[in-house]
Amino acid sequence: MPRKGMRSLLFQFSSPSNSISRYSIASPSRTPALTPRRSFNDAMIEQSVESAAAIIMKWNPDSSTYAKVTSMFYEDKKEAMQFIKRVNDLQKAMHLMASEDSASASDRLVYAQGLMEIAMKRLQKEFYQILSMNRAHLDPESVSTRSSRCSTRSSTSVDFDDDGTLDDEIQAVDDSISEVEQVSFIVMEDLRAIAECMISSGYAKECVNMYKVIRKSIIDEGVYRLGLEKLSASRINKMDWEVLDLKIKNWLDAIKLAIRTLFVGERILCDHVFSSSESIRESCFADISREGALLLFGFPELVAKSKKSPEKMFRVLDMYSSIVENWPDIESIFSSESSSVVRSQALTSLAKLGELVRAIVMDLEFSIQKNSSKSPVAGGGVHSLTLLSMNYLTFLADYGNILTDIFADWTPPEKSSLEQIFFNTSDQSDDSSTASAISLRLGWLILVLLCKLDSKAKRYKDVSLSYLFLANNLQHIVSKVRSSNLQYLLGDEWIAKQEAKVRQFAAKYEALAWGRVLDSLPENPTEKFSQEEAKEIFRNFNMAFQETHRKQKSCFIPDSKLRDEVKLSIGRKLVWFYGEFYRAQKAYAGANEKPYIRFSPEDIGNYLSDLYFEPSDWGSVSTSSPSSTSSSHRREPGPR
Repeated sequence: MPRKGMRSLLFQFSSPSNSISRYSIASPSRTPALTPRRSFNDAMIEQSVESAAAIIMKWNPDSSTYAKVTSMFYEDKKEAMQFIKRVNDLQKAMHLMASEDSASASDRLVYAQGLMEIAMKRLQKEFYQILSMNRAHLDPESVSTRSSRCSTRSSTSVDFDDDGTLDDEIQAVDDSISEVEQVSFIVMEDLRAIAECMISSGYAKECVNMYKVIRKSIIDEGVYRLGLEKLSASRINKMDWEVLDLKIKNWLDAIKLAIRTLFVGERILCDHVFSSSESIRESCFADISREGALLLFGFPELVAKSKKSPEKMFRVLDMYSSIVENWPDIESIFSSESSSVVRSQALTSLAKLGELVRAIVMDLEFSIQKNSSKSPVAGGGVHSLTLLSMNYLTFLADYGNILTDIFADWTPPEKSSLEQIFFNTSDQSDDSSTASAISLRLGWLILVLLCKLDSKAKRYKDVSLSYLFLANNLQHIVSKVRSSNLQYLLGDEWIAKQEAKVRQFAAKYEALAWGRVLDSLPENPTEKFSQEEAKEIFRNFNMAFQETHRKQKSCFIPDSKLRDEVKLSIGRKLVWFYGEFYRAQKAYAGANEKPYIRFSPEDIGNYLSDLYFEPSDWGSVSTSSPSSTSSSHRREPGPR
């Protein structure tokens, strides 16, 4: 506020008289002399008026240049406290005079009222000077970090000794309190003393208006420095995500400082200065903080009403989490009915953010269902839909507690046949009754993903690749669950079921992909065959193995654990079975090597060891794998 406007506010009064010039303020010597007939109360009244008149007129800014340019509280703190005490005594005397019904009492009351207006004018000047000159000591950070020992008396009135000074308990500030906090404490006590005197004298409006004008400018400046600005929904909708993201990041930092410093500091100061009146301190704080608080808590609602997009999810969850974490402080700071609009705005923003989260999750479900990619993934690898969806869900799981609140009322749709196929839940009808809503919601999203993957698996012409595709994708899902907070939401039983399903898919893949090779060998590998029979069996095996190996070289198993398990399972069956047949026929045929025996059991193992690596992994394949019987056996198996 311009200095001229502030000075005009400083000298406006709403007392019964608009100007003290109406009264002829006589010196104490002009008051009627006391007579023996006057009562003891009359004498006390006269003494109170005379004592008040002496110090009030001394500090009347209109009576001397010294009083006009000098601050009473900075020049002589002891006399300032005596001033307030004398004014309080004058107020008591005026109450007694008002109860008398005589012409002399009326004249004295008019005289006392004139003194009171001069005193109030002086105190208002002091109040303004203390507020404006001590901004550094009354900034919210200084106030909010004050020791609680300094505010133990914040709900009581200021007490004075007979000489007008603060009692020893108030003056004794603990040695552990910093110098800045001591100055802050002293300034707050001065403001409280003035405020209580003006309120008790009927000048609450002037005091409160002065306080609100100055302190609201402090709050408004603090809000501005926190980077908070008034935005419209249309402006936010037009922002690029990068710009909005920066504003949300700034808001996340701002709310911490606003709640823990800015508003709580102002709340402490307001409660202390106006401790004598609950209604005044509540309405005063509400008027000072309302605009800034609504700006702070209104921003999330504007974000929540803007266009939905997946990238907003985690920032929205951060905002939701921030409001929830700070809610006890919000509720405490803005506890009064006067501040109910602030609490209401915070709750509205919380509700709107929750609605946006639920809407984005629903969009994620729809996007999985509507994924239109038709080309099968080469080699039965992990689909990009699986990669993106699981990355998103693992990040979501980090907000498990918040999501539990947001999805508290969510219930899954009716169970489908696909759910029973993938989750084997037909006999687990009670699971949903014990699982949390967020566990059900995220589990349902994974089910939707698996259902979509099942439909994509059917696009493979080679059925074995369909099962490898399902095994790879489900293994990726299980791995992401195990390595994230999803494991706590879905549980060990869920993971165990999916791992069993992976093994089933892998087993079906093995049977379909390598079954022809195994079928080319006799049921009893150690049985003695004629040379022609053995020759035919070896030729059939060679052909089946070469063709199958060639096809499987283009297949991938990205997960190293699953890759090793699959190769070990194939090797145990194939290498062992072929080895038994190989050794038996070598024994029967004698020492002469037969040209139709192309592979040794070690060769089969070596060829299997190099399978299922993705192209990016080929460089890391160990060259120290068991060597074959000859260098020619390390070449691609094929016709010689």
